[in-house]
Amino acid sequence: MLLKRLRQTQRTEAPESEAAPAPAVEPTRRRFSSVRRWLRRSKLSEADWDELEEQLIAADLGPFLAMELLDELRETVQADGTADPEAVRELLAARLTEALGGREAQFASGLPPQVVFVVGVNGAGKTTSIAKLAHLLRSNGREVLLAAGDTFRAGAIEQLQIWGDRVGAPVIAHRPGGDPGAVIYDALDAAQARGADYVIADSAGRQHNNVNLMNELGKMQRVAERKTPGAPHEVLLVLDALTGQNGLHQAQGFLETATVTGIVLTKLDSSAKGGAAFAVTRATGLPIKFVGVGEGLTDFQPFDPEQFVQALLAPQPGDVDDEEET
Repeated sequence: MLLKRLRQTQRTEAPESEAAPAPAVEPTRRRFSSVRRWLRRSKLSEADWDELEEQLIAADLGPFLAMELLDELRETVQADGTADPEAVRELLAARLTEALGGREAQFASGLPPQVVFVVGVNGAGKTTSIAKLAHLLRSNGREVLLAAGDTFRAGAIEQLQIWGDRVGAPVIAHRPGGDPGAVIYDALDAAQARGADYVIADSAGRQHNNVNLMNELGKMQRVAERKTPGAPHEVLLVLDALTGQNGLHQAQGFLETATVTGIVLTKLDSSAKGGAAFAVTRATGLPIKFVGVGEGLTDFQPFDPEQFVQALLAPQPGDVDDEEET
């Protein structure tokens, strides 16, 4: 799988001009420190289960997912008769991983050019995510071409061109206010002529309830499909991990208009809430394919649900036992 190869390469090779790749995704641990302390208890009372439910909700999993997880976990524990905290931790980890989609999601890896549309509202990190994805692909030997499909926002074309120069990816652009469909057509023409592996297309940072801009997105998709069979091969929706329920409402609007294939979750660093990943997956039914964990070009990773959950639940030096708390 391409995502697996990208992850393996990112761990072992750092571009000469950039800092070493960011470590494994480390969402806010403080919100899960109480969960980890709970998992070290040897006896579990009714009050303990109620406490764990509250802790999972506080960690931004949301009440419905928290209740579902606890009900299933309690049934399993009661059926198995286990009281081993490590066994309970493994059961919880398995269920949390399943809630995130279980296994890593595949990314477009067919015959070139593979066409990737990136959609989302302004401010979610859409353009920088495009640059980081292009950098990641180029670091793994792929030729990438960018299409400046956001012709509506002032400065969007120039911003993408600056990023393209920085990561070494050519940008196909028209004048501001032009037809985004024509940009996609020319970009695919150029990609076929140059033998590019990927075309990553920007799109207007529309609000999910803007009908005209949503229709433009549909037109871009139709143009891509006519020009390249099967295109777009990926439609990635960029969501900000800090936007909460508003971000989820935005996601629903895009899902009704575009054939979204996966999520890019940005700002999932020390300032973000780890539970946002669960809320996004539950609300959209889509896999998280990439996460942004910082400002640098290399702070962008293929998402590994199992690794993410293990990082949440693994004991940390800053955790304290219940009897030590004041």
